[in-house]
Amino acid sequence: MIRSLSYCFLTIYFFLSILPLPNTIACPTRLLCRSDQRDALLEVQKELHVPTTTWNKNVDLLSRCKLQGEIPSSIGNLSPLTYLDLSNNQLVGEVPASIGNLNQLESMRLWDNDLKGNIPTSFANLTKLSELYLFGNQFTGGDTVLANLTSLSIIDLSLNYFKSSISADLSGLHNLERFSVYNNSFSGPFPLSLLMIPSLVHIDLSQNHFEGPIDFRNTFSLSRLRVLYVGFNNLDGLIPESISKLVNLEYLDVSHNNFGGQVPRSISKVVNLTSVDLSYNKLEGQVPDFVWRSSKLDYVDLSYNSFNCFAKSVEVIDGASLTMLNLGSNSVDGPFPKWICKVKDLYALDLSNNHFNGSIPQCLKYSTYFHTLNLRNNSLSGVLPDLFIKDSQLRSLDVSSNNLVGKLPKSLINCERIEFLNVKGNKIMDTFPFWLGSLPYLKVLMLGSNAFYGPVYNPSAYLGFPSIRIIDISNNNFVGSLPQDYFANWLEMSLVWSGSDIPQFKYMGNVNFSTYDSIDLVYKGVETDFDRIFEGFSAIDFSGNRFSGHIPGSIGLLRELRLLNLSGNAFTGNIPPSLANITNLETLDLSRNNLCEIPISLGKMSFLSNINFSYNHLEGLIPQSTQFATQSCSSFLGNIGLYGFVEICGESHHVPVPTTSKEPEEPLSESEDQLLNWIAAAISFGPGMFCGFVIGHIFTSYKHKWFIAR
Repeated sequence: MIRSLSYCFLTIYFFLSILPLPNTIACPTRLLCRSDQRDALLEVQKELHVPTTTWNKNVDLLSRCKLQGEIPSSIGNLSPLTYLDLSNNQLVGEVPASIGNLNQLESMRLWDNDLKGNIPTSFANLTKLSELYLFGNQFTGGDTVLANLTSLSIIDLSLNYFKSSISADLSGLHNLERFSVYNNSFSGPFPLSLLMIPSLVHIDLSQNHFEGPIDFRNTFSLSRLRVLYVGFNNLDGLIPESISKLVNLEYLDVSHNNFGGQVPRSISKVVNLTSVDLSYNKLEGQVPDFVWRSSKLDYVDLSYNSFNCFAKSVEVIDGASLTMLNLGSNSVDGPFPKWICKVKDLYALDLSNNHFNGSIPQCLKYSTYFHTLNLRNNSLSGVLPDLFIKDSQLRSLDVSSNNLVGKLPKSLINCERIEFLNVKGNKIMDTFPFWLGSLPYLKVLMLGSNAFYGPVYNPSAYLGFPSIRIIDISNNNFVGSLPQDYFANWLEMSLVWSGSDIPQFKYMGNVNFSTYDSIDLVYKGVETDFDRIFEGFSAIDFSGNRFSGHIPGSIGLLRELRLLNLSGNAFTGNIPPSLANITNLETLDLSRNNLCEIPISLGKMSFLSNINFSYNHLEGLIPQSTQFATQSCSSFLGNIGLYGFVEICGESHHVPVPTTSKEPEEPLSESEDQLLNWIAAAISFGPGMFCGFVIGHIFTSYKHKWFIAR
């Protein structure tokens, strides 16, 4: 039964002159239409429950109808139909075979529904069909019928569940310009028959299970091909030299496959390339020189391969247009490539996870458009130079896990748009950079594992950090106490996401560059590499320093906090009850401090999944809640005054509930102590004398017999 209707579009054009319906459905009656056409339309309207108010005054344009349910078989009675658009609905079930009766149809748009099953074999009758859009459904098969529809110029089957191989010969589709099947489950060899179609402009086979090599040698001229996407498959072998036949190719993506060997030199003959993605393969050898020798190339991603060097002489051509270069996670060694400074329009550069050494060149100062600079995990040394000019566009800087020394450059204050700053894992020796607190968009500050020192609180310096969401200053030499209002101005962590404000599936990073900010944090007791940081994630790690005094009660204002690590310091006093206000807190580590009591209110924290309170001076009852009862026994070790271990550690580790203590006895004075000593001596004197007389009598009476016996 057709259910109540929801928002959609139904657009129907007629090749024939179908005229408006009678006034009963609010249409003019200028001319009479054929009765069979009128009856067919009324039947479709009835079966789809299309309200009369949604019918346009022109019968050939039926838009903004609210459809749910199945496509009725009566649609096949609209034989003069040339244009059918049922997209963006909630239509379900299989496409009726009767749709094959629409032999005048030129365009069919059924995308974004929940249609399933096979494409009907009756599609073979749609010999005039030019455009077929079926993406965003649940189709599983029947695609072979399309090989005979020679009028097709567009086939889009993406985002479905098609499986098996594309075995049909598609070379007869001599009008085909766009073929897209991304995100399905197609398998088998690359469909070489596609490469026999000279009219093709766009091929997208990405996110399937195609396998084996790919070759262009035995193909016709593909002079019109502009787009070739075959990423996220199981293709292997070499990238063929015959790629040079794709003379007008602009967009090439072969990422996430198993291609090996070197990139063919012939790729430099494809002079119109603007975007190349070769990432996540097994490519090796020299970084291909087309990177710096093309005047049109804009985007290059060579990350996650095994490239190991640059050419001995790199000549950047005048007019090089490269804006984004990703060489991350390769094996390139040697000094920082200074030729990069000559690429004036470079917007994003990722050289992370390689073996670069030496210093960071000053010439990067003149790359005025830098938005993202990632040099993480190399062997770079020296100081972080003053690269950051006034009105810098820099948004993300990551130089973590290198051998940098010296101080943070004060020119960072010019990076007013910066959101991500990571210098963790170097040898930087400096005081806490209070001045960074004025940067209005700074979300992530990673200073951990360096040689920073001194206090992190200065009463004369405003510690704002209004946008901070993640701060890591762990394993340094910071000292001192924190005032109770220390966290009061950390506004971004105080916001509570709700409803439509929650950033669904959004990550920090350069989305246009397909790279994301990444960090290392101890999360739930494990050193974790966050390759992507969820926009709503918040964390504070002050561990491994020498902080003292009480934990600031203002920590409870940070209601969006997910991770708090204050371990390995010298904090004293009670754990602040205000922590219970952080209802989203997932991991809490206060181990190796001098804390003395756990507030019972912490037992109400429903998201708290990892707790470590070990090696403090905690006393009293462990909160009896599910969150605490599911923790490891090791989370509470080294606190001899704690009790309530049975549910956590079992009977073998049970510490009995302490009984009510007696009143302590007053210490004796010196005179009282001496008196007690004389009394004890007198009490001992009488029995001692008696024992002495008895032993003496026995000895004298039996002495001679004892000697005789000997």
